[in-house]
Amino acid sequence: MFSLAKNLRWVQSVGAGVDGMLFDEFVKSDIVLTSAKGQVGTHLADHAWGLLLALTRGIARSVREKTAKSQYSIRAETWELGGKTLGVLGLGGTGVEVARRAQGFGMRVIATDTEEVEKPSFVEELWPADRFYDLLEASDIVAVCLPLTPKTRGLFDRKAFSRMRSHALLINVTRGGIMDGPSLMEALENRTIGGAGLDVTPEEPLPEDSPLWNMSNVVVTPHTAGGSPERFDRMVDLLCANLGRYLKGEPLLSEIDKEKGY
Repeated sequence: MFSLAKNLRWVQSVGAGVDGMLFDEFVKSDIVLTSAKGQVGTHLADHAWGLLLALTRGIARSVREKTAKSQYSIRAETWELGGKTLGVLGLGGTGVEVARRAQGFGMRVIATDTEEVEKPSFVEELWPADRFYDLLEASDIVAVCLPLTPKTRGLFDRKAFSRMRSHALLINVTRGGIMDGPSLMEALENRTIGGAGLDVTPEEPLPEDSPLWNMSNVVVTPHTAGGSPERFDRMVDLLCANLGRYLKGEPLLSEIDKEKGY
């Protein structure tokens, strides 16, 4: 399709992640790429908090085990989130919304980002990306809100998991390839970390016989965080706004730096 589209000048992706589109010929071309980044943060953040609460309040175990006999063991595992530290990796649209929701739970928020973004009032510390391990060591919950790029692929390897606190929870609603599959399984099985809430997994679709589905310290949803009844309308509004800008020769909204991948 790309080789045949001789007059192509602009591509508008309906998704926020564009890692599947960035083949060399396209990246090196002068064709503009825009995505839905900045449009999906609200529902991805809602989903991230759903995964987190399913873990910290024993909801995932209760639904999975379907027995009142679990009552006291579930109670013994529950958390209160007030006073805990949430570490947010990537302070883009999704990361900001995940961090914003932490205010209601009385949490401390720290974050890292590769770009020099403005620090919101509800984020206590904003560090450069090279303080990745510092964030892991300081966080009770780590929320992955990053795009998948060559730099982030496999970011969560054995070393990364070893730097997390033994009770810490990993929440990922963006891209499964950011986690190294064998390292993730090892960390969960050996209780190197406390658990994980995953809407995305290193292998997708996740096989039905994957241990992740039934692990007591894991809750998995099958890449459903992107669902929202409001999403299509937001996408149409963005497309119309960008079409007007394109016709006027103005910079487009949500433009992707194809070399960086976001």
